[in-house]
Parts: sequence; C-alpha cells; structure tokens
Amino acid sequence: MSSPLPAPDLARLPAVTEALAARAAEHDRDASFPAEGFVLAHEAGLLTATVAARHGGPGAGLADTVRILRALGAGDPAVALVTAMTLFTHAAEARTPGWPPAAYTALLDASATDPALVNALRVEPELGSPVRGGLPATTARRDGDHWLLTGRKIYSTGAVGLSRMLVFARTDEDPVRVGSFIVRAGSPGLTVEPTWDHVGLRASRSDDVVLDSVPVPVGDVIALDEAGDIPGARPDPETGAWNALGLTALYLGVAGAARDWLIRFLHERVPTALGAPLATLSRFQTAVGEIETALFGANTLVDTLAARIDSGDQEAADRAGAAKVLGTRAAITAVEQAVALIGNHGLTRANPLQRHYRDVLCARVHTPQDDSVLLTTGRAALDRVDRALDRTSAPKGN
Repeated sequence: MSSPLPAPDLARLPAVTEALAARAAEHDRDASFPAEGFVLAHEAGLLTATVAARHGGPGAGLADTVRILRALGAGDPAVALVTAMTLFTHAAEARTPGWPPAAYTALLDASATDPALVNALRVEPELGSPVRGGLPATTARRDGDHWLLTGRKIYSTGAVGLSRMLVFARTDEDPVRVGSFIVRAGSPGLTVEPTWDHVGLRASRSDDVVLDSVPVPVGDVIALDEAGDIPGARPDPETGAWNALGLTALYLGVAGAARDWLIRFLHERVPTALGAPLATLSRFQTAVGEIETALFGANTLVDTLAARIDSGDQEAADRAGAAKVLGTRAAITAVEQAVALIGNHGLTRANPLQRHYRDVLCARVHTPQDDSVLLTTGRAALDRVDRALDRTSAPKGN
C-alpha cells in the first residue's frame, strides 16, 4: 500500500451515528446517495476495519463488526448496508484469500485515501438470487487479455457509489465456468440505471447495473471454476454467519433508534386531559418495557454468537441463521409496537418513526431468508432426533 489505512476509532461511533441521523431524513425523502456519510465512516476507519493485519489492516472480527453496523444502522441504515458489504468483502479476503493480489492491493490503495466501497452484484431479473440455485445470465466472453461482460444486475445496493463491483457471471465456454469478475467504477460499457424506488432504505440506491461488453482484465476474477455446484453462489458457513449477524445488528440499530425516539416522544407529549407526560402512565411504561426486553435479548444473542464465532466456535456459526430470524423479527416487532402505541404520530412524515418502520421491514429480504433458515433448522432438528431414536432402539450387543 502507498498509504496506511485509517485506524478504526470505535469511540467515535456515537458521534458518527448522530451525524448520519442528522441527514438521514433528507436522503430518504430524496432517495439520494449519502456520500458524505461514507466520508464520515472512512475518516473513523470503519470501512476498512476488517482488513487483515497481513495487509496492514486492524483485522477486526465479527464482534466489532456487529458493533459498527448497529451504530451505523441507528444513524442511516443505507450507509450501514453498503458499509456491511464492504466489511464483509474484506473479512472474507482475510479468512480465505481469493482476490488476485494486484487487484486487492489496488483496492487497499484506494481505501487509504477515500471511501472505496465494494459490493457483490448477483441478483438478476430472471435468476433472482443465486443462493437458491441457477446460473447467471450475465456472460463473460474472452477477448485477448480481457473478459467482456454483458448482462443486467438488479437490486445492486450502493451501485452509484461503488469503487468495485464483484459481478457474478458465467463464461461462454464449454464447459461453462462461473465466478465474480472485478469491475471498476467508470469502466467503458458500464451504466447504472436509476430504477430504485423502494419503500425502505431509499438512500441505498440499489439500482440496476447494465453491462455492455465491459472489459475486465483476464486475471481479475475471483473463484472462477466450472459451474457444477456454482462456486461462490452459496456462502461457506462462516461467511453466511457474518452476513446473518452483521445485517441483523444493522436492523437492531434501526429498531434502537425507533425506541429512542419513542421514549423522547413519550416524555415530551403532555395531553391536556392528563396534565403529565405520557411516560408517566403504566400502559406506556409496560409497552416500552416489552420493546426494551425484546431488543436486549436480540442484541445479546447477536453479540454472544459473534464473539463465539471469533473464537472459532463452529456451532455458533451454524446458529447464525436462526439468530437472524429471531433478531430481525424482534427488530420489526419492536418498531411495529412503537407505531401502534402512538397512532397517527408514528405514521406522520415529520416524525422519523415511519422511516424507521419502512427501513426495518427490509430486514426480511436479505439472505438467508426466513423460509430457508427455518427449513434447514427444522430438517436438522428432525434428523438429530431421528438419529438419537435409532441409537436408542438399536439392539444391544452381548
């Protein structure tokens, strides 16, 4: 690297959260990309916190990552989501090197001076998410010392601000190979179409990316292999655990911001007939107690599993999907309860609670989705009991 990476300063998280929150409503209203928010995250060393020590980074683990994403999620979840993708990319490279060395060094050089955001572009109009199987339609054709990529990716989070796009594509060879092609921002033939018009996370700019013979150096490909099991489409357990717990922490941050606003509202709202703040009524105290208890439990679960995964606990990694189901459900329910508790005030655009509600609902769309987790967890439980029954019913030897 030509310059050192900015050192992460987790003590600055509260100030970063506050600064992000100050402009989150504006970016949500305009569906504008919060570029200045990534400058703040970069200056605090948050975007490169998971870069490995061997590459000159701090080598932060999952426990610190969930702390970062929870704080950013409370401020502006769009900033948190793109940051999450960038942190996950560096963490995966720290665990299992896959980037061509020169390409990764160039990314780190860019990261030393400015926000260098990275995301994997996988979803396509016909394919959906490759995690559920299927080959991408995006095609890489060999042309001398380059690949030429052609296709369309949808729901490309942060597309307008990405430094590198890891485009999941198939080759036009026989046999077909698949891999993630490293596309740099501003490449010829690369277009971001402003298609994102979502209810939640509007500032994430998860637009369409259109590739028309976009050139990629022949060596700038990660995990290019024959398409038998679609390498790279389904994450290994630890990568899946990082995604599950990191994103859950993000949405628990959203729910925490909603809770904090609710508490301030209950202290400030003094109905004439009551002559005292709503916070003095036992009904509201109990409701806040329910929200606080649920979020405490979910945050504790995420933090505990993250620390266990950092220590190499495979069982904790295997349980991360279930923690995502529990944690995101707790986050969504908490914000729903806050909205129901105060009625029209909760859905008034001038108040942030309606934005938190729209944002937290996006927790449901991220991989692993609830149905996949519950199916896998249910089958594992049934198989475990079935094996135990087989052991107890087996004939005893003499």
